[in-house]
Amino acid sequence: MDITLKVNGRPEQFSAQPNELLVERLRDGLGLTGTKVGCDTGQCGTCVVRLDGRSVKSCLVLTASAAGGEVATIEGETTRGGELSGLQEALRQEHGTQCGFCTPGMVMALGELVDATAGGEAPTEPEIREWLTGNLCRCTGYHSVVRGVQRACAAARAEAPATVPATVPAGAAEPAAVAAATAAGQEV
Repeated sequence: MDITLKVNGRPEQFSAQPNELLVERLRDGLGLTGTKVGCDTGQCGTCVVRLDGRSVKSCLVLTASAAGGEVATIEGETTRGGELSGLQEALRQEHGTQCGFCTPGMVMALGELVDATAGGEAPTEPEIREWLTGNLCRCTGYHSVVRGVQRACAAARAEAPATVPATVPAGAAEPAAVAAATAAGQEV
């Protein structure tokens, strides 16, 4: 069957077997070997990519079911100049990577959390650990990964425009939101 996907912003067209897994296409067909194959059962998380903005385990997704979608892999996380993403840099600073085998899957899964919380409240440590339940790591003990995610979320929130929570009546701004907006040079 003929498949069209956008992978890391580039359109890709190819023929695929109906039973081909997305991880096979990414690694073997497109040469994007940053996406790892660990367990082939969806338990370890080394194969996580983003499909249409959501993190998915590519060893459980048929290539055909991703047709027409947008796939982001770890190779698409760095800038063209080779700079690390905010999450990658935060994990580096907090020593959240060891051997590196699980890192691409963690970055792809946790990047969704960082993006989702950029304009709102910081995720708690238990929330971060909940996001990590689908990613196994034998080296870090997760403490440094949690610290890296906290650092990345703080940086993302500092860069995001201030938002007023939905519980505040229309036209009224919470003092913390006003202070944050003012500090960011925004009109309130």
